[in-house]
This record gives sequence, structure tokens and C-alpha cells, in this order.
Amino acid sequence: MKAKKASEKLKKDQLVQVVKLAPLVSIDLIIENGKGQVLVGMRKNEPARGFWFVPGGRILKNERIPQAFERIAKNELGLKLSYDKARFVGAYEHIYKTNFAKKAGFGTHYIVLAHRIKLNSNCEIILDNQHSEFVWFDKRQILKNKKVHVNTKAYFK
Repeated sequence: MKAKKASEKLKKDQLVQVVKLAPLVSIDLIIENGKGQVLVGMRKNEPARGFWFVPGGRILKNERIPQAFERIAKNELGLKLSYDKARFVGAYEHIYKTNFAKKAGFGTHYIVLAHRIKLNSNCEIILDNQHSEFVWFDKRQILKNKKVHVNTKAYFK
């Protein structure tokens, strides 16, 4: 039997079953610029489609938290961020009525490890396929804007 890679993505049908039966463990990136603004992206997919949300993603099987943090930053934003420069904010629970596959009858449950990191300079953010755009909001804008998802707002209360 061939050994599996250190971390491996599930096939779509496998991920659907996991989402249906178990919580996912993920990392959210609370990225601040020099002005104290936080990066949020307009989500194109479920869950939380149509809302501003901090970047993030699930941890893959056998993937260590620092590697997941750095992979998510690279894949979602095109940024090379060091986990060593991030600060763990806390564990949060996100429960949605929807799922990425748009299947009826079950939602998505995440256990989210939120991490805050400050950027030293202006970095070019590369748009990925999960977001239609990225913007920088200050804390007041995050808390007042009705299109910022409640789970993102929770990081600033």
C-alpha cells in the first residue's frame, strides 16, 4: 500500500461526508495593516456566501497548525506569513445552516483557531477563487457593517 502524503486533501465526496458527520478544524487569519485595519474578503462560496469574512481555511489531515497557517495565507492571499509572528486569539465555534456543496439537510460546523498577525508593510494581496474582492476595514466598520458576518464580528467584541 502506498504511503499517503504528510497532509492530503479529501476528495469532494469524502469532504461532503465529513462535513455532514463531524466538525472541521480551521484557522482564521485576522490580518492587520499599519493603520490597524483588518483584511476581509467578500465570500463567493458557502458557507457565509455574500458576506465579508476574514481569510481562513481548514486544517488538512496530518498537517501541523503552523504549516496550515502558512499554507492558508499563501493559497488565499498570495502572502508568505510566518506563524511565529502570529498571536493565537482563541478558539471559536462557527455553525452554519449551509455547506460548500450546497447539499440539503445539513450544515457546516467549524472549530476555528483564530490568529492575529500584523503586517509590517503594504503587501500585495492576490485574489483567490473564494473571494470576489478584499478590503481593509477598521474595527468600527467591521462591527457596524451588516455585510460583515457575525462570526467575523465576534473577533472584535
